[in-house]
Amino acid sequence: MENIEQKSAMARFELASATAGLWRFGPGLVLTLALAAAAMWLAGLPALSASGLSALTLAIVGGMVLGNTAYPAMGATAGAGVGFSKQKLLRLGIILYGFRLTFQQIGAVGISAILIDALVLTSTLFIAYQVGTRWLKLDKQTALLIGSGSAICGAAAVLATEPVLRAKPSTVTIAVSTVVVFGTLSMFVYPALYPLVHHLGWAVSPQAFGIYTGSTIHEVAQVVAAASQVSAATADTAVIAKMIRVMMLAPFLIAVSWWMARTPQARHEGQRGGITIPWFAVLFIVMAGVHSLGWVPQPVVNGLLQLDTLLLAMAMAALGLDTRITAIRAAGVKPLLLATLLFAWLIAGGAVINVGVRALLHI
Repeated sequence: MENIEQKSAMARFELASATAGLWRFGPGLVLTLALAAAAMWLAGLPALSASGLSALTLAIVGGMVLGNTAYPAMGATAGAGVGFSKQKLLRLGIILYGFRLTFQQIGAVGISAILIDALVLTSTLFIAYQVGTRWLKLDKQTALLIGSGSAICGAAAVLATEPVLRAKPSTVTIAVSTVVVFGTLSMFVYPALYPLVHHLGWAVSPQAFGIYTGSTIHEVAQVVAAASQVSAATADTAVIAKMIRVMMLAPFLIAVSWWMARTPQARHEGQRGGITIPWFAVLFIVMAGVHSLGWVPQPVVNGLLQLDTLLLAMAMAALGLDTRITAIRAAGVKPLLLATLLFAWLIAGGAVINVGVRALLHI
């Protein structure tokens, strides 16, 4: 009898805890879900889809609009759920992002694309950190977030880097904004570059231009929008080259975590020699491996990708809700200057890297 009463009491306690959790997280989760669903619907409209505006971009814009108007009055009620979306759902979204690529795609473009992507990524991050912190006197979080968005995979890279750097929401929003501005600009610049280089007498194949496009444009959606205007072959190669950059996100995050553990602040806090492995980045690679093996039926993969977009859009909406325009204004023009320099490097420096690697490998 006593055992039954103990189980009954435990069941009541678990029910009360679940109810309390629902009341605590529910309002914020519903709010970010509504913003994410609206962003995904808008992104699917032909006019916005053709422009290359992704659901992630629209979600953060919607979150910022609400965050600077009605949301402050709801913060006490919705804050816990918004924080959950920005942290936990973000990590789950990054893990599921691995289903967007396979190791077979990497083999399809060969060693040249891998080497080009690695050089573009490392050089862009090096320039971002050196110029951002030494010349422009930006804090390291801002410099690295802008650098990761430019070097790897746009807003998704910024979001994935944020928990490792423990950056402020306003800093993350600034970095995402630069991706939106220059990624959108690239969709007009790159299609114009292809006929220009041919007019100048440089023989560049559609596939080679695809690798150049995929290795230097910020977002996946922007790569597709730009490369599709050249040819289908360019678009196919560009997407594969871009996904190789995406796969490099995991080792980048582990390297950043290792570096952060060795900063003076980390040593002061007793973390000398330690490293906090971002397991969501490791699981991201694991999911890519599972996808490569073909164990998961394609309809299930498609469903997971839809769920992934929803989770990342919820995280972006939460980020927008916690961002204040005053904080962005306080950042000044320096982040924009850094992003401008990186955009110029991706176009010019990326072209040099592409040509140099292909010449080295005699392709």
